[in-house]
Amino acid sequence: MNRSHWTQWPSWEALTRDGQSTARLALAWTVRSVVLVVLLWTAVTETGVARWALVVAPVGLIVCAALAWGYHRTTLAQRLWPSLGLLAALMVMAVLAHRVGFLGPTTVLWCGCVVSALERMPLFAAIPATAVALAGFASVNKDPWLTTAVIGAGLCLSGYVLRLDAEARGNAQRLLAQERAARVAEAESAALAERSRIAREIHDVLAHSLSAQLVHLEAARLLIERGAERDQILERVVAARGMARDGLDETRHALSALRGQMTPLEDVLRELAAPEGAVLTVEGEHRPLSAEASQAVRRVAQEALTNVRKHAPGAKATMRLAYSADEVALEIRDSGATRRHGDLTVSGSGYGLLGMKERAELLGGTLRAGPYEEGFLVTLKVPV
Repeated sequence: MNRSHWTQWPSWEALTRDGQSTARLALAWTVRSVVLVVLLWTAVTETGVARWALVVAPVGLIVCAALAWGYHRTTLAQRLWPSLGLLAALMVMAVLAHRVGFLGPTTVLWCGCVVSALERMPLFAAIPATAVALAGFASVNKDPWLTTAVIGAGLCLSGYVLRLDAEARGNAQRLLAQERAARVAEAESAALAERSRIAREIHDVLAHSLSAQLVHLEAARLLIERGAERDQILERVVAARGMARDGLDETRHALSALRGQMTPLEDVLRELAAPEGAVLTVEGEHRPLSAEASQAVRRVAQEALTNVRKHAPGAKATMRLAYSADEVALEIRDSGATRRHGDLTVSGSGYGLLGMKERAELLGGTLRAGPYEEGFLVTLKVPV
């Protein structure tokens, strides 16, 4: 045993009744009731006791009960000297009971002091107190010395077993409290993560779409003020309308994802690839993805195809979706531009690859983009 084991009090959870089962509480109160009945019975049936002692006996019983209650409270508060003082007072009551002839109550008091000292106090104080109580018990016990020794050993063992049992119960209570706190913290963390995800969805879907619409509408306003031709103004308005329509579609997709109503990833990629004439290849066995991971794959595909349309007109794009044991990989590559750049104000999603890279890193994945042969290659990997 190390030093702290000798000086350490039983934990508050071990000494209190909190967390005890109904059966344990019933057993404890049954034991207390039996002890009280024994005290009363032995006091009443004791022979050779003066009449005045029988009159004072109820007062002594009340005093012993008050001392025991105070000892319970001071040990619960881990106050050493008051606890020793109250235990000593109980021993004094045992001596007084023996002096007036109450041998039965004296024995019960000495035995209770032995058990309670080992159960509720630090060992460095409990052992001397137990020794004193055992000596008092041996002085009043009329059995042979071997029987007295066996009873004393049994009392010590009972007190220490009760101590170990209380410590085990206290440890279980602390672990349960820690588990509950961990669950609360986990729930709060999950709520914060969900709020962050919703905030990112709102930002990605609405902020970019609305800002792009504002650009086109502002351009239309300036064209009107300058008296530009109708076709120029109409072109800007149509572009803004297209972005509004795309933003509305994106909002619906985002809301479906937040509700967990995800369209299969392969179907979404085919829908994105069809207007661009891209070819999609799926490899490996389908594995479920989280809603956020699926959204990240879809948005990276959308942004990459938009960049191909903007910056590599006429290029042929291919997509490869590969499932493996622990991750899913998406590759989008193009063959390079085959004609000059057209109007770069084509309606797009507004999502930058830099933002997609940050989103992939939040999911524990990676995103790489750069030239490849004559074209451009975007590779996304996210854990499943």
